[in-house]
Amino acid sequence: MSESKSDVEIGNLRRQTNETKPFYANSLTQREMETLVAFCDTLIPSIDGSGVGGHVDDSVAEYFAASASQTGTPDRVARLMSERLDHPKKWILRVALWLLSTWIGSLVLCGRRSFTGEFPYFRRFCRLPTKQREAILLNWSESYFSLLRMFFRCIKLITAFVFFTQVDEKGRNLAWKAIGYNGPSLDDSDHDLEEELNEKKKKPEEIFGPLYNGIVDLNCPREAVTKKLTGRGFTVSSQKNKSKGSSLSNPVMTIRCDAVVVGSGSGGGVVAGVLAKAGYKVLVVESGNYYARSNLSLLEGQAMEDMYLSGGLLATSDTNVVILAGSTVGGGSTINWSASIKTPEHVMKEWTEKSKLEMFGSDLYREAMDVVCERMGVQCGFVEEGFNNEILRKGCEELGLPVKNIPRNAPSDHYCGHCCLGCKKGQKQGTSETWLVDLVQSGNGLILPGCKAMEVLYECEQGKKNKKKATGVAFAFGEEIYVVESRATVVACGALRTPHLLKRSGLKNGNIGRNLCLHPVVMAWGWFPEGEKWPEKKKMSYEGGIMTAMSSVVNAETQSSYGETVIQTPALHPGMFSGVTPWASSKDFKTRMLKFSRTAHIFALLRDKGTGTINSKSYIDYNLNDEDEESLKKGLEEVLKIMAAAGAEEIGTHNSEGKSLNVRRASAVEFERFVREESSKPLKNLSGQICSAHQMGSCRMGIRPEESAVRPTGETWEVEGLFVADTSVFPTALGVNPMVTVQSIAYCIGLNVVDVLKRNN
Repeated sequence: MSESKSDVEIGNLRRQTNETKPFYANSLTQREMETLVAFCDTLIPSIDGSGVGGHVDDSVAEYFAASASQTGTPDRVARLMSERLDHPKKWILRVALWLLSTWIGSLVLCGRRSFTGEFPYFRRFCRLPTKQREAILLNWSESYFSLLRMFFRCIKLITAFVFFTQVDEKGRNLAWKAIGYNGPSLDDSDHDLEEELNEKKKKPEEIFGPLYNGIVDLNCPREAVTKKLTGRGFTVSSQKNKSKGSSLSNPVMTIRCDAVVVGSGSGGGVVAGVLAKAGYKVLVVESGNYYARSNLSLLEGQAMEDMYLSGGLLATSDTNVVILAGSTVGGGSTINWSASIKTPEHVMKEWTEKSKLEMFGSDLYREAMDVVCERMGVQCGFVEEGFNNEILRKGCEELGLPVKNIPRNAPSDHYCGHCCLGCKKGQKQGTSETWLVDLVQSGNGLILPGCKAMEVLYECEQGKKNKKKATGVAFAFGEEIYVVESRATVVACGALRTPHLLKRSGLKNGNIGRNLCLHPVVMAWGWFPEGEKWPEKKKMSYEGGIMTAMSSVVNAETQSSYGETVIQTPALHPGMFSGVTPWASSKDFKTRMLKFSRTAHIFALLRDKGTGTINSKSYIDYNLNDEDEESLKKGLEEVLKIMAAAGAEEIGTHNSEGKSLNVRRASAVEFERFVREESSKPLKNLSGQICSAHQMGSCRMGIRPEESAVRPTGETWEVEGLFVADTSVFPTALGVNPMVTVQSIAYCIGLNVVDVLKRNN
């Protein structure tokens, strides 16, 4: 058997791709756990579901009878809080749990509701009757004190997410059947991989995916790692690193190459592919792990843990915006929703004229967009439209609003609602199916997953104190430190992590970490009972192409595209659905979840004018400005009308009050009043739920270092040979899904890196 198919190689990849969820330790005290259990069981208690209405089958009865503690939810929540949750105000959760474990603390946080009328009169939170605890939680959700609202929201979101995503040994959740969720098809995912190879004679690429030969598992014996690296033309040694920019002076291994790329998403993956095809030796360092197609579980909880930044538990410092970002080989392109929209003409014009960036007005950039779209197989058609998009399209048509097809990097017959959890068939053409494949097939590149970039290495040129030149990257794999020495260094960690790495490496430009844009999103929902002829009874909210239709709402009061919201549909499986669903009472919450499979969601996405700041790895400041808030409210108003026009029986938003309207029973006056009131409610201060799946601008490109972090070429102002190539270089918010734009920019920056390497030969 050849080296690439050796038993050792297969065994290592088998272990890597079947890696189970990490085990997090529970650091909560016994008293804190008592409080947490009471909190979780108040949110999701065992209740009588007989009053729900209609026939209650066994699955629904079991669902209503199950409490959070009976399913082990509090323990999982505690473990996530202890080790996985990384937030600057995480301390609030521990302090509040501790206070509530005492009767004095309960009196302070719960007020008169901690009074029982019986000795000892004032009791700890966990000793209060369920009805009183429920009233306390509802009071916290609407409290005048933001810290109490934050405490409630955080534990509610994590508890609901865990309860509706945890699975048994068969990969099933007890609530799924009751709420109409089939979960992923298990198919042959549990088959032994060696059995697949030996008995079915499949090629390793068919088992592990097209990156099989390009993944380096540093868990392998050192000799095997060295052999794979040297086999691709990399020089490997154990010599000490002499770069002056680093305090990491004794790595276990030093690898030399032409270029090192930190990050493998839509920025880094493209640059790596361009450089490798140009004949240069390229090493890609990726913090996330590699999950081969055939081994993707498509289980929401596991996928979020494995492939999302911070396991999907990421939010701004005030927790007002929940942030989703990819953290796996392929980055966001592995878990995004397929939308592949070219940079709008008005944005290219703005970046060319106002930001003075000639690239965006050039033929090269237009050619780059064409190249990118062709490489991803972007097309606009679909064979069958899914539930959410069908509703969006019909609602727009009924209201006379413009609606058009969304270009996607997937074939027209790709009817899959699980692509936010990875694409098991490999039909969605993210970088792990395109540009990284080019890297591997060129014979010039390799990918090192599971590696944490520590700092960019650089040195001052002799006799020129202020002139620095990049020399590579130091990264950690577990407890060991490795160094990559290269002639060019490309940082593409994404808009949330690139600033942190650059600052940690000693770069001082004041624009690094500033000007962060988030494309804030607000959603509304509409319930379409199964008994209706339309949408078809067979269609479920979580199935079908995630995005195939879009519209837009233009704010006539603004004189630019910053007041415009794009109307699209999200991918919401039970965990995320429950996380954003308002909690008005335990019974109301469980009843709302019963409608999951026929509840459509549509969102309004804003090209935000306001910006935020990346202060540290976990400290993200973002304050929605008044103008942006008003634009989002107008978008939300339109979304509610679209839902009603499409035939929804019931509509509502994610405002904490949890109000809804039965459209069919309401008069025209009642409907107009509901839409007006719900869309005018504040979106700040944890009153509603704002989300973000696009982050950009935190190391923006410009023509002067006083107002930008990188040059028009993508090279940093401070360090020669150090490039940034991800969404962080966007001059402003984009206004549409950024995948094509970031890949096109990265393509151009990749060509700039090629020029530098040619000059330095």
